[in-house]
Order: sequence, then C-alpha cells, then structure tokens
Amino acid sequence: VKWLRRIKVIDQPNMSRDETSKYTDPLPNGTARQFSFVMDVKSTITHPTSPARITERGWVPISGIAWSGRGRIARVDVSTDGGATWTAAELQEPVLSKAHTRFRLLWNWNGDAATLMSRAVDETGDVQPTLAVFRATRGRGTDFHFNHIRSWAVHPDGSVTYEARA
Repeated sequence: VKWLRRIKVIDQPNMSRDETSKYTDPLPNGTARQFSFVMDVKSTITHPTSPARITERGWVPISGIAWSGRGRIARVDVSTDGGATWTAAELQEPVLSKAHTRFRLLWNWNGDAATLMSRAVDETGDVQPTLAVFRATRGRGTDFHFNHIRSWAVHPDGSVTYEARA
C-alpha cells in the first residue's frame, strides 16, 4: 500500500532523482539519451519457460507477448534453433497500437536440446535486437530499458531454463 499526499501535474520532464537516474540511457559514444519515453519493440516467450517441463515429444505450443511504444506489432518470429532460422508466429487479435499482443506457434519437439527465442517487429519496421546489437547500439548501463531477444533452453529431459546469450 502506498499513500499519496499530493499530485503535482507538470508540462515537461521531471528532473527528479528517479527520472534522471533510471530514464537516462548512457550510449557507447560517451553521450546519453535522456528521458527514454518511448518503449522499444519487445517480445518474450511465456510458455514453455522455467520451471515448466515438456512431458512428451510432439507438438508443443510456444506462446508469448509482444509490445511496442511506437505502434502495433506487425510480426513476431520464433526460433527453435538459437536464431539460425525463424518462423512467423500467429498473432492473436486484437492487435492494437501500443498494447500487448499475444503470439503463438506450434512446434514439433523431437526430444533434442533446443533454444527458443522470439523477435518482434513493429509497424515502423523496428526489430527487436540481439543482446550484442543492443549493447553495440546502446552500450551498457541501460538496465531499465533492455529490449533484446531472450532465450530459453529446452533440455532433452524436457526441462526448460533461461539461457543468457549475446
């Protein structure tokens, strides 16, 4: 529970401690992007994820959520081989501007180890980057605005764990 004692409305960015420390992104060239107002395109797989276990070989639904602060999600691609190949997932209606969009792809798991990834694209053409591309573009220290592709490792026993990848 939080108690509000007052609300102050202003017509410009607030130069408070939280706004300047958490919404200022240092860039690799030594400059900074101040006040990150627009959320970049993002997606994340929500199933299967840890601590889930795939119990049998065959068709497994991969599902997740994508969103963008620039508009509608145009496409979400899913990879089951660590990004070597990508397949367009089905977007669940309604697909609205600046709103969460559910996606789904059926995957025929053969029991081998696999790496699941999702990559969203919004209507402006902005593509969710890999961690390496994100760091090359934004640099380190932008902890509040990570939008890079995340990976889930599926092990031969069916267990699923988070996998950090560059």
